[in-house]
Amino acid sequence: MNSEDSSHREPRMTSSGIEIEVAYGVDQAPPEVGAPGRHPFTRGPYPTMYRGRLWTMRQYAGYGTAEATNARFRSLLAAGQTGLSVAFDLPTQMGMDSDHPMASGEVGKVGVAIDSIEDMRRLFSEIPLGEVSTSMTINSTAAILLLLYQIVAEERAVPANQIRGTVQNDILKEYIARGTYIYPPRPSMRLVTDLFSYCARELPAWNTISISGYHIREAGSTAAQEVAFTLANGLAYVEAAVAAGLAVDDFAPRLSFFWNAHNHLFEEVAKYRAARRMWARLMKDRVGALDPKSWMMRFHTQTAGSTLTAQQPENNIVRTALQGLAATLGGTQSLHTNAFDEALGLPTDQSARIALRTQQIIAHESGITDTVDPLAGSYFIEHLTDQVEAKATELIRKIDELGGASAAIEARFQQGEIEEAAYAAARRIENGESVIVGVNRFVDDAGDQIPVLSVDPAVEYRQIEAVRRVRAGRDEEVVAGALDEVRNAAHRDINLLYPMKEALMASATLGEVSDVLRAIFGVYQGSSR
Repeated sequence: MNSEDSSHREPRMTSSGIEIEVAYGVDQAPPEVGAPGRHPFTRGPYPTMYRGRLWTMRQYAGYGTAEATNARFRSLLAAGQTGLSVAFDLPTQMGMDSDHPMASGEVGKVGVAIDSIEDMRRLFSEIPLGEVSTSMTINSTAAILLLLYQIVAEERAVPANQIRGTVQNDILKEYIARGTYIYPPRPSMRLVTDLFSYCARELPAWNTISISGYHIREAGSTAAQEVAFTLANGLAYVEAAVAAGLAVDDFAPRLSFFWNAHNHLFEEVAKYRAARRMWARLMKDRVGALDPKSWMMRFHTQTAGSTLTAQQPENNIVRTALQGLAATLGGTQSLHTNAFDEALGLPTDQSARIALRTQQIIAHESGITDTVDPLAGSYFIEHLTDQVEAKATELIRKIDELGGASAAIEARFQQGEIEEAAYAAARRIENGESVIVGVNRFVDDAGDQIPVLSVDPAVEYRQIEAVRRVRAGRDEEVVAGALDEVRNAAHRDINLLYPMKEALMASATLGEVSDVLRAIFGVYQGSSR
């Protein structure tokens, strides 16, 4: 009895350092939470939310060759998936062809290898590009992959306004948390804004950026840091685009965000609501956008890969379900649920199907789609929403004092904050303060062996042969001329995507286009704190 009496007085904290009280009452809730579909969009960007349309169900997929990934895509679509999400291998992310010496051992390992237009044609073979939307997790080479996708869609006579999807294109996050950058920040930002401008003219239904908190959270940030650093990056992109001559209301409605769904159900729901509200106010009051669509935050969510455990991996099915529930209770527009075996290797067909079925069960069996923002008005949720916003706002203030997101990144402010948060979280797990079932409590050595998908090493050799066949079969004079046009545009104030598209149509490779830009822009080496 004594232990029970004392346990309720022990402090409970969220990841953001918000102390959770034993109970909440009306004095901790705001008097007005607003309406769904209206500024500041705390309760969701649309008035009817899932009563009108369910979130898009995506499964992130990509490994080995374009043919193997295409087979996985078609399997997932047949199982009821409503959108595609492409993972690219590290050489593709870093602007290297598969036969580059530094690509050795990495071809097709963590995503699909794409070297040229031929690979993109095979990747989307027999997939109706006018009917599905495609999300591509790619940053440094985002413009190249988007152009290859557009070329394939145009070859199939898909109208420009039916080419739908999202390209991540969030380079600032790479400097903060992930590391797949190529060029220094300034020319990288030029590529981002050139893509904004290009899509405004050529691909009106395409989401030009997915401003990502996901990888910031995977690197160890708190929920409030995830919100603050992501919104600060978003402001930096908006300001860069305006400085490049774009009108904010011409491009802001196509901005989208990408959030992590972590373990604390209620903090995560509050995080999404706070982020939406903060972005609406920042865009309206700070940036001066006039179109209400520019104030609306639309976002994709992925469950937290960093929470998956190799120990008792079946437990990850439950973790993913709870995280998916948080994302949908928080009003996501699309969702990826991780497969339970991803701490061991690439997901198998079976584990990917279970992950998709998890979303379908949430959508059709839980009842959460019956009403909009079902947790609105909860004393606890509204208090957490306010607290996450307050902590994130204070971090943005500090970033502003440093000169904005880019300057703060150069000063390693965000990186340092994340490192400290990650260390504190690791210590809590190590000393048992944070319980991880199957890892530091309820440990057991029993269990079935989980089959793991592996990529055949022969994939690399086949991909190398394929890219060399492309080079051997093209008109080298035409390719050289097209790459010269890319080089000329890089030296001048010309949108790079137009000459890049011509070069890719002539069968220039991803690595060749990237090498032209490397020679002019340089390669970013990072910095130490």
